[in-house]
Amino acid sequence: MNKFYIGTYTSRHSGEAQGIYSGHYDPSDGSVQNVRLAAETPNPSFLALHPSNRYLYAVTEIANEADRKLAGVSAYAVTGDTLTFLNKQETGGLSACHVSIDATARQALVANYGSGSVAVLPINDDGSLAEMSCHIQHEGSSVNAERQEGPHAHSINLDGENRFAIVCDLGTDRIYTYAFDADAGTLTPGEVPSVAANPGAGPRHFAMHQNRQFAYVINEMNGTMSAYHYDAPSGALREIATYPTLPDDYEGENSCADVQVSPCGRFLYGSNRVHDSIVAYGIDGTSGELTLLGWESTQGNTPRNFAIAPGGRHLLAANQDSHTIVSFRMDPDTGDLSPSGYQAEVPSPICIAFERDGS
Repeated sequence: MNKFYIGTYTSRHSGEAQGIYSGHYDPSDGSVQNVRLAAETPNPSFLALHPSNRYLYAVTEIANEADRKLAGVSAYAVTGDTLTFLNKQETGGLSACHVSIDATARQALVANYGSGSVAVLPINDDGSLAEMSCHIQHEGSSVNAERQEGPHAHSINLDGENRFAIVCDLGTDRIYTYAFDADAGTLTPGEVPSVAANPGAGPRHFAMHQNRQFAYVINEMNGTMSAYHYDAPSGALREIATYPTLPDDYEGENSCADVQVSPCGRFLYGSNRVHDSIVAYGIDGTSGELTLLGWESTQGNTPRNFAIAPGGRHLLAANQDSHTIVSFRMDPDTGDLSPSGYQAEVPSPICIAFERDGS
């Protein structure tokens, strides 16, 4: 059995979520079992596990300036299927929406969507968080006056060598590269500080290929997936091509969310929240180019985050507005998804985070 954690929205939509939930996944059949509340906390919309699996970090996504002190990142100690609160630190902005842990397990990196900034918080020996060691405010806007009136940092991910942090900013239509110092806990602009997405694309989440030659960005606002060459020595990105995430005959609205590379490196998946589907692509191992494979309904509404289970046999999709996590088989030869027949009820699930070692 593999343990995982579920982040939720506690104050948006319906579902009566109370905080972070834990559950177990059975790799033999893809079933999801023993879902229970692990810790009460407001709007833990994104989670990251410490590499030791002994600690978990959760953003508190709050946009209200009056509630600014409630926003930030919380640290928890993992005690069985429950979580013990350690402490919380502010992140220098509002609506913290993404957190990642560096390879040395000494730093937590955070993206603040509401204020458009990124921050680094050192991790103490006991798993708690120290005050910010770095904070960078983005500037700028883009073509959508309503949603891109200013910067909106949506994710921050480290490359495979722990040398660069990549930040997708929906508000400025740019993907930023920062050189990362794990000892000092600092970020400095890379040799190529940023690359532009298509106007109005709204870059959201980022996935690095295992070969560290290719990277992929899912664009929330225009329903596309962009492939990039990644230059490991400099951290620079160069666009290969951009692909649709929707069928040609689809005429409704859409909003993309998450992107993941399969453990084998041959397939790429992305979530469509209004189309309520996972789109699948084949990855050319030489060029990084994508070939559209098709779509699979998530059997629910508003699939936000999803996670590929350890071993790469199943994918779990979090249907935010139908309050379910649905399990899908992953065909190792074709990359196709098919329902495993199992699902679990979870109020307003937003994020799924598996334990790192698959235990």
